[in-house]
Order: sequence, then C-alpha cells, then structure tokens
Amino acid sequence: MFGIGVPEMILILAIALVVIGPKKLPDLAKSMGRALGEFKKATRDFKESMEVEEDFKELKEVKTAFNDINTDIKEAVDFESQVTDFVRDEPASSDAPTSGAGEESETNTDPEADEEPAAEKGSAAEKGSTGDA
Repeated sequence: MFGIGVPEMILILAIALVVIGPKKLPDLAKSMGRALGEFKKATRDFKESMEVEEDFKELKEVKTAFNDINTDIKEAVDFESQVTDFVRDEPASSDAPTSGAGEESETNTDPEADEEPAAEKGSAAEKGSTGDA
C-alpha cells in the first residue's frame, strides 16, 4: 500500500488499541473505512471529470474541424453558384456581339474572300462545259 508491511500494521493497531481503547476501536475502524471509501469515490469522480474534460476538449476539436469543413463546403458551393450565374449570364450578354460578328462574317468585305467563290464558280462552269461537249 504505502510501503507499510504487516509488522508495521500490527504495531499501529497495537498503539491504537492502547490509546483509543477496546470499546471505541471498532467504531473508529468503521468510520475510517467509510472515510477511506468516500475518499476513493471522490478520487474516482475526480478522475472521471478529468476524462470528461479531455473528451470535451476532443469534442471541441472535432467541432472545430466540422466547422472548418462546413465553411469550406459553403465556400465551394458559393463559388459554384457564382460560376453557374456567370455561365448563365455570359451567353445572354454575348449573344448580341456574337450575332453581330456573324453578320460581319457573312458580309465579308475582304477582296480575297470574294475571289475564291468566283474561282470555284468558274471551275464549276468549266466542268459543265466539258460535260456538254
């Protein structure tokens, strides 16, 4: 226990028997046993409360981790919604310039571009003339 062996315990009991007396010694032993039991119970409760505090600290860490994950997810969803809004708005705002650019490409003012279709028509005419002959 506390480094007290059997001979030391017998000596302590003998001194207690002489000092306290044989009539009160059993009552003293009962009260000492109860006090020791209460001390053990208090010690056990204290250990459990320390373990609960450690568990509480761990739960706080877990809560912090979940809050961080929650924030990251919200940021990702917010970014995704911004991208989606941007993509939705982009075609609507770019429709007018795209159609204008398309009209310009249809009415091409480049002289080289005009020559190519004429050359193709001429070659088709030549093919047709050879087919007639």
